[in-house]
Amino acid sequence: MTGVLVRGAEVDGRLCDVRVRGGIVVGLGARLARESGEEVVEARGGALLPGLTDHHLHLFASAAAFASVECGGRGVEALRSAVPDRWGWIRGVGYDGDLDGAALDALRGEVPVRVQHRSGALWVLNSRAGEAVGLAGADHPGVERDAEGRPTGRLWRADGWLRERLPREAPPSLAEVGRRLARYGITGVTDATPRLSADTVAALAEERASGRLPQRLLMLGAPLGTGAAGTHTPSAARTLQTHPLQAHAPWKIVLPDSALPALPDLVAEITEAHLRARPVAVHTVTDVSLALLLAALQQAGPLPGDRLEHAALVPESALGVVRGLGLSVVTQPGFLADRGDVFLDGTPAGQHGCLYRCASFLAAGVGVALSSDAPYGPLDPWAVMRAAVERRAPDGRVVGAGERVSGARALAGYLARSPGAAPARVVPGVAADLVLLRVPLAEALSGLSAEFVRRTFIAGQSSDVW
Repeated sequence: MTGVLVRGAEVDGRLCDVRVRGGIVVGLGARLARESGEEVVEARGGALLPGLTDHHLHLFASAAAFASVECGGRGVEALRSAVPDRWGWIRGVGYDGDLDGAALDALRGEVPVRVQHRSGALWVLNSRAGEAVGLAGADHPGVERDAEGRPTGRLWRADGWLRERLPREAPPSLAEVGRRLARYGITGVTDATPRLSADTVAALAEERASGRLPQRLLMLGAPLGTGAAGTHTPSAARTLQTHPLQAHAPWKIVLPDSALPALPDLVAEITEAHLRARPVAVHTVTDVSLALLLAALQQAGPLPGDRLEHAALVPESALGVVRGLGLSVVTQPGFLADRGDVFLDGTPAGQHGCLYRCASFLAAGVGVALSSDAPYGPLDPWAVMRAAVERRAPDGRVVGAGERVSGARALAGYLARSPGAAPARVVPGVAADLVLLRVPLAEALSGLSAEFVRRTFIAGQSSDVW
């Protein structure tokens, strides 16, 4: 087969045929003649769109979540019947509530158990797990202790510390993650895990090179250092050389409100990234961390491509500053449909309109991209788009009605190849990263359902392969 001819697709509001060859869109027109060896796909009026890009997710964490005990629906009671892994551990994810090591001991105390809060910011370990990782003697600032100085089993933003003390095993395969993403029409992803080790960079690159992860890949956590003077292994260095965009990917910075950095330290980190031609992608979820970041960027000076990750709480007064610095925003309205009631109950009423803004950013001239933050938010981009349109919490309340956007605007947040850029288009010469819908675009925008995705092409290869 030499290529693909998609017949009768809706492209930019008109019906036409689209020819793909060598991973590139090479022609659009009416009644294109089939060439020898071409596969013909009858679109029957369905929209042909550029492939979607998820601008913020965590790939290996998503793969691990698929193999973990889901503690969201049944809660941690699901751990009672869980079978330990080959190392004898039980890993739970997605819980939401008040939990500590003693509560886990009462539930399941005979084997090591660790449970991740659905925000991703907290791990809870039972006593057996705490003994295995040396929790009592830990000096990490995220280890919570009671009044007597004993660990409670709760670890805040201590993923790296914990990972170094768990049984060693190879990173999980991303094959299932890649398949699910393709079924949703996603052809590009940005892994937002901060401060990736050289080995993890190499492992992600291998998943991409093997085809287990077919999507285009950008890594925000790729180390700042490169070459002989840097921290890369030879395979990771080759990744940056083979994929030059990685060398200039934004540098992920996390601003945890439990331990915010001093302003000079944050300015220094931003400056170092900028000197290496790396914009910054900064995790900010409160007005306090946002104020610190904006002050740091004003001192360090912005670089095109600098972006806010989440921007969960943004006061009206900050919109002009964000625009003036040329920042874009990568946000996750899917959280509102997933747990918007928690946000409403935990935020003063006067700030409800500041939560996960979309419309006001766009009105201020700030570029907005949408994303999942999977596995901590819903992976399905169509569910995220619906949440941006409806902004409805699980209990039915609306979270900031003024921040609603149209279905077309929500879709545009996934169509841009980079945050703040114009939505991609299906035109000759572009990479054949495409998604074919079962219905015309207007119908898809009215329903915003993954059920409308018929077929996904990545570099001209059909998702039927994955």
